[in-house]
Amino acid sequence: MADFLSGEEQQAEQQEERSLKAQIEDQEYYTASQKELVWQRFKKHRLALFGASIVFLFYFTAIFAEFIIPYRIFERDRQYVHAPPQRVRFIDDQGQFHLRPFVYPLSTERDSRTFELVFTEDKSEKNFLYFFVETEESYSLMRFFEVNTKLFGSENGRIFLFGTDSLGRDLFSRTVYASRISVSIGLIGVFVSFILGCIFGGISGYFGGKIDVLIQRVIEFLISIPRIPLWMALSASIPQDWGPLQVYMAITIILSLVGWGGLARVVRGKLLELREEDYVTAAKIAGARESTIIVSHLLPGFMSYLIVNLTLAIPGMILGETALSFLGLGLRPPVVSWGTLLQASQNFRTVARYPWLMFPGIFVVTFVLCINFMGDGLRDAADPYK
Repeated sequence: MADFLSGEEQQAEQQEERSLKAQIEDQEYYTASQKELVWQRFKKHRLALFGASIVFLFYFTAIFAEFIIPYRIFERDRQYVHAPPQRVRFIDDQGQFHLRPFVYPLSTERDSRTFELVFTEDKSEKNFLYFFVETEESYSLMRFFEVNTKLFGSENGRIFLFGTDSLGRDLFSRTVYASRISVSIGLIGVFVSFILGCIFGGISGYFGGKIDVLIQRVIEFLISIPRIPLWMALSASIPQDWGPLQVYMAITIILSLVGWGGLARVVRGKLLELREEDYVTAAKIAGARESTIIVSHLLPGFMSYLIVNLTLAIPGMILGETALSFLGLGLRPPVVSWGTLLQASQNFRTVARYPWLMFPGIFVVTFVLCINFMGDGLRDAADPYK
């Protein structure tokens, strides 16, 4: 009987603890700030969390690209022109398991009919992968630190995880390094278009009148022009003698000038709705300037939407740069971006014979999908009270 009563007392204590915990959670929910509520709902969106983690991995890789890539991006090896990707293994052909991963080295021979190099795996040897390998030459990491260590490498042979290109350059190293240009051009371009959209949309929606009519006609003119021909025309105007950095900034500005119209129209519509609210009238009576009212009072009223729009606009910028570079109108070699790497896959015969040249395209698709997943999660979490 004493044991039975103690069991009932334990159940009552557990129910009381659960009830107290639920009350605390409810209290935290109703007293949480907007940011905390958005974060709570965003954490429940598993696909968005997965996308955010992959996006973070891409940017982390872009920042520390010199440390991650095993070879320099312009390093050539004529013995391995269009070498296929090497498969990383733990089990050899005899069925023996190895704790350290390895690849079989590639042996080359010349085809007697086509005179092309034919690559076969030499299964008599193993090239083991080692992590934190010291290199003979030091390199600049993030332009601040001189180091001579790579993330991985082999002590007795070459390792080509993604194969090589037509000049014998490691495609994995070039693809990883190219992410620095491709993902950063999305951030910079979206930031510039975001500023332009908020400024011109805010002026148009708050002041109205002739300024509103002028800005809206300019936006309608930009939106009515087909995107690809407009990008091609603006990119073609870039001088051929410009350096890589100048071309990079020019492409960023071009993408930004084209992409701000949609956001400006949305900002205008929101400001037309909010400019008659009581708190705006109170700010005017208090003597606040128009710029202060727009930036400090009106724009924060729908900042969650602006953040979502900012997130979802990044894929468009990246795809725009990739398309222009693929067509030869964007970034030009020796600049390494996903678009310039995909130029090698313009020929269908080349892709059919060397399909690994399409690996940069997989990076583009993966990054764009993960950005969209993250944007969907932010959109669902932007209004936590629904």
